Amino acid sequence: MFLEREAAIDKISNSISQIAQSGKILLLSGEAGIGKTTLLEHVRSHADSTVDIYWSGCDPLFTPRPYAPIYDFAQLLSPTLLTQLENGAVPNLIYSSFFQAISQLGKPTILVIEDVHWADHASLDLIKYIVRRISFLPCLLCLSYRVDEVTQNHPLSSVLSLVPSAHTVRVHLEQLSQDAVAKLSKDSGYDPDALHKITGGNPFFIAELLANNGYNNHTIPASIREAVSSRVQLLGRNERELLQVLSLIPYSIPAVLIGKLFDENGESFAMACVARKLLVCDQQSIFRFKHELVRLAILENQSPPQIKLTHKRIIECLETLSLGTNLAWLVHHAEGALDAERVLKYAPNAATKAAELGAHKEAASFYSKALSFVEYAEPELAASLHENWAYEVSLTTHMQQTVIDARRHAISLWRALDRQDKVGENLRSLSRLYWYQGHAEKAEQYANQAIKTFESIPASSELAMAYSLRSQLDMLNDRTDDAIHWGNKALELAKQFSNPRVKAHALNNIGTALLMHGDATGEDKLRQSLAISEQHGFHEDVARVYTNFSDYCIRFKKLDLAETMTQKGIQYDIAHDLDSWTYYLVGLQAQLRQEQGRLIDAQTIAAGVQSIQNQTLLMKLPALIVLARVNLRLGVANSHELLNQALKNAQSTNENQYIIPARLGLIEYQWLNADNTTCIEEAKKHIDWLNELPPGVLNQWQSGELFFWSKLLQYEIPNVRQDSISKPYQLQLAGNDEAAYSAWQTLGMPFNAAICLLSIQGQRRQSSFVNAWQLFEKMQAKALQQKVRNIAASEGFADILPKLRRGPYSKTRKHPIGLTNKEQQVLKLLVTGASNLEIANTLCRSNRTIENHVSSILSKLNVENRVEAMLRVQNEPWLAE
Repeated sequence: MFLEREAAIDKISNSISQIAQSGKILLLSGEAGIGKTTLLEHVRSHADSTVDIYWSGCDPLFTPRPYAPIYDFAQLLSPTLLTQLENGAVPNLIYSSFFQAISQLGKPTILVIEDVHWADHASLDLIKYIVRRISFLPCLLCLSYRVDEVTQNHPLSSVLSLVPSAHTVRVHLEQLSQDAVAKLSKDSGYDPDALHKITGGNPFFIAELLANNGYNNHTIPASIREAVSSRVQLLGRNERELLQVLSLIPYSIPAVLIGKLFDENGESFAMACVARKLLVCDQQSIFRFKHELVRLAILENQSPPQIKLTHKRIIECLETLSLGTNLAWLVHHAEGALDAERVLKYAPNAATKAAELGAHKEAASFYSKALSFVEYAEPELAASLHENWAYEVSLTTHMQQTVIDARRHAISLWRALDRQDKVGENLRSLSRLYWYQGHAEKAEQYANQAIKTFESIPASSELAMAYSLRSQLDMLNDRTDDAIHWGNKALELAKQFSNPRVKAHALNNIGTALLMHGDATGEDKLRQSLAISEQHGFHEDVARVYTNFSDYCIRFKKLDLAETMTQKGIQYDIAHDLDSWTYYLVGLQAQLRQEQGRLIDAQTIAAGVQSIQNQTLLMKLPALIVLARVNLRLGVANSHELLNQALKNAQSTNENQYIIPARLGLIEYQWLNADNTTCIEEAKKHIDWLNELPPGVLNQWQSGELFFWSKLLQYEIPNVRQDSISKPYQLQLAGNDEAAYSAWQTLGMPFNAAICLLSIQGQRRQSSFVNAWQLFEKMQAKALQQKVRNIAASEGFADILPKLRRGPYSKTRKHPIGLTNKEQQVLKLLVTGASNLEIANTLCRSNRTIENHVSSILSKLNVENRVEAMLRVQNEPWLAE
């Protein structure tokens, strides 16, 4: 009897009917035992013959196999994909092959992945890739999960936050009502009210209790475990023993393994359990428990010694079978058997395999299991386990003391083995770890120790990377000469060992150091680094070049080049699912919009980044600083609090590249409120702090801004060197405000141009104020409009200024990337998966007109096709607003 699921069935059926035109995602959630699998089985049994269905699921292993559910699909969908999985191909290749395999099926398809709350991280990353492209696949991707297990920090939550709402159907299964329970329990002898109370309306619990026909209203079992146990007792001894053994296997169980465990009678025992509805079996003779709660209930009734012996029995059978060398299974049972030798044999291999697939969290988990038995390992293996675990953890979590301790332990072991090369590698890693924690002195200390250690042994590419790390630290700390010196040493050594990664890394450091010091020759270094990184597929190195190049262009007001670099960088990051890099660079794009005087666009982009979940403080910091400064100019009430928060977050990184703009923003705030004595005193504190920085830390544009705000606040900074500040600021400080105004307009920076106008004296002063007012009005900078009025009022000519407009402004803003109104309409339809013809019919335009709009949109988005356009909008939803 199928009760209270009609609405869910209709939703799913409707989605299936649409997938031929545009793919869909079904998110099927509910608690354990609520009937998710039963519902999906019903869909399968009633599906139209024109639709293919492929089924997979995730297993609750201690550490799951990377891409575990994808293997099930690969065996049926694509031999190429299966080969790539088995050979450890790079993630992007696997993603592309999976996408192609689905797109080439030729008919509408349903892909079911059950229990994705147990999915490994590699599979979740692949699912992210697919859901962001789902509208272009003739597919319904069904993902079922236990909603009570997916907390905010659960890995699945980041996937759920990415699904495109326009292509997603959410079905949450609730408990059955009292009426439904009464219908199910009719003629059973149970009191339906009592049955509903004890089961909470959970269909599985109800079914288990109703299956125990020996009970009556007065002897309802106290727990489902007892209900399952009572059913198991009705089986023969052989079937009971089989269920006890299989309860230790949390993955789908092939018949060949059952045969190995129980000889030729094993499969018949298993089929008897299928008949009793405790197990289920598919067409490939793969067995699994009908419900995970059945397995757990049986498992809980066994003693630890019995469990240990059974795990040993299972792993011995697995070792004699050829089951695709599933290392995750072997590690699981070796750990359960407390078999140190086997854990140390299989876990490191499983970790290596996982890391090759990009499943770094699983790799760290496998290494962690091996470390649980490290006292049984030889010193060399023990040292490798410590350093490899530390490396994998450092890729996936915040840098914690345990990671540093593991590196130190590895160093001690390698020293005892007289492996100075390994000692040097771990010292270099310690330097990076301390840098991430903000301990600059320790980072430099360990970097120097690493170099000293490597220099005591024959030269190697590892020494070259140590030199490049030293260069990077100097570059980040504004020591340009040192950064170039160490970068060149790395390059010289990289030639000897033909190491392209060292070359790309060092060129990036040298180029960035030169550029941030105002030397444009660094551009060529960055372009070389970019070319090498792209050639060899060093994705993060490519992202680092785009980020550093964009940052430089914005800082030095090369706004046209900044436009190009941010667009290309964002598109690259999105295409390679480098989410953290994406949002950092989008934050820089918001800063670019701020510099261009496009304050509403800057606010839109920066606020969008702040709303993104699961991003670190550092990744959001550029956007936060921008949001605080543009909110100040727009007159948003919380701007002061946001500026203080930006400074606090910047100070936590201990990096001047964030602290400087945050303090400049607070100085600007104090100027806007300069009628308050407290504000002026507060501004002086920030001015003094910035002015006391070592020479060269402030670039010529930052120095100019600092001196300009100081002049407006009538707070004199002594010994101002004209050559230390940029030309437009030189003109302003020299009193040549009209020339400065022209210079700012040429740079495309109308906000700075408008500020200039406020300093013009003489006969043109009043007309300059009117011009400044009009510029600020166009930017919707209400706080600056009020400042203009206050100054004009104090000088007796406020009456010449227009009244401050109340209510919303007319739509004068540009689109963040320059789309016209018509192109925005087309984009909104395009990202829903609509074809050109469908868009043309909706907008009552010719197909040729829509083709032209789409071509223009792709060009402005800097993407090659509609799929990439959709990805950009999913990452930057404000583009389609």
